[in-house]
Amino acid sequence: MREPGAGRFEIRLSGSGGQGLMLAGKLLAEAAVHDGKNAVQTQSYGPEARGGKSKTDVVISDGEIDYPKATSVDVLLSMSQPACDEYQDSLRDDGVLIVDERLVSDVARDDAVRIPFTALAIEECGRQLFANVVALGALVELTGAVSWESLRSAVLARVPRGTEDVNEKALAVGREAARKVSRG
Repeated sequence: MREPGAGRFEIRLSGSGGQGLMLAGKLLAEAAVHDGKNAVQTQSYGPEARGGKSKTDVVISDGEIDYPKATSVDVLLSMSQPACDEYQDSLRDDGVLIVDERLVSDVARDDAVRIPFTALAIEECGRQLFANVVALGALVELTGAVSWESLRSAVLARVPRGTEDVNEKALAVGREAARKVSRG
């Protein structure tokens, strides 16, 4: 994987409409801005929105971003099998594929990082609603795309009042899951 901060760094978050990936992309872009980087976030989803394929691309750079869409993805997060099927070919050969292992079983890469984001969100945070934040915690721990403090600040600034603690817990759950995978 190319190191974040070495020019243009592209992240694609993909899954099904309703999984909160558009918000996750906004949070990631905001965290990059907190880190003093330039960032742009674009999104796309099928006409059925909730339940259909969706993706959001985040491009982070130290310099100007002359094209807002991802062209050669460094990190691909897939939270559904249809999204993984659709977007895994966009991943660079040296890129990182991260999947929700309970929702994505068929991947073309042996080196895919498999973490049960949705199951962890339910078990540790009480609702699958937090799977996107669990996934963000893992993605940042695995890639260093943004600083941990900037991600935490971006999440806490955006989440509904009264959910700060559970969202902070979701980040920590994702971070710890990524640490276990990288040690194992």
